Parts: sequence; structure tokens; C-alpha cells
Amino acid sequence: MKVSAKAEYACLALLALAQQGPNAPPLRIRDISEAHGIPERYLVQILLHLKGGGLVVSTRGASGGYQLARPPEDISVREVLTAVDGPDDTTRESPSTDRRAAQILSLLWDRVREAERAVLDQTTVAELVAQATPHEWTI
Repeated sequence: MKVSAKAEYACLALLALAQQGPNAPPLRIRDISEAHGIPERYLVQILLHLKGGGLVVSTRGASGGYQLARPPEDISVREVLTAVDGPDDTTRESPSTDRRAAQILSLLWDRVREAERAVLDQTTVAELVAQATPHEWTI
């Protein structure tokens, strides 16, 4: 699986928004950009894709910015990737002239794509935030 820079940046932006919590004020593009090293102009485009995908909402004005449109536990990583890169319609033609071998490989690639989709569907932004948040251990 190849993950585009756009998809990687989109996930980072959503992590930043999710880490703010549900009652936090909107997060400015500049703050996300600086925190994650994402070029501002590129981040604007990414956030527009995420907004179009129903994943973020924007607020205009001096105290404006972006917030999650839904709780982070309701946003899957696959939704994020689809919002910025479009649906995954990859199919692969085998260069082999051996039809049986090509069929066997085709079935394997189909299983790999299904497993990949399942992981992306089942992984939420909330899970990523939980992994990114340092845990305090009490002894």
C-alpha cells in the first residue's frame, strides 16, 4: 500500500484536531501547519477535501479555524484516505502469459486489498490519538 503525502498530512491534521478535545475552540491552519511541518497552502487544500468529505467543519473570523465534524471514534482512517485521495479502485493486470498463475496472484492481491481495507475501516482517529498520547504509569 502506498500512502500519499496528502493522506499522511490529512491524518496528521485530524490527529491535531482530535487532540484538542470536543469543546476546544477551532484550530487555526497556521497552528496545525507549524506543529506538523505541513506547508500552509497545501494544508488549506487538504482541509477543503476533508470538509467536503464531512470530516471537518470550518469557522470563519478572527477566532475561526477547523474542528472535527464528528467524534474521532466515528471517523475511520479509510474515510480520511478516501476524502483526500478518492476511492481505492486499484486493480492489477498480471503481465504473465500463464493464466492460472495470473489468477492465483490476482486472488492473493484481492485478499491483501481486503485485509488492508478492513484495517483502515476498523482504525479510528480516536485510536490514533490514544496511541499518540503519552500514558502516565502509576506504581
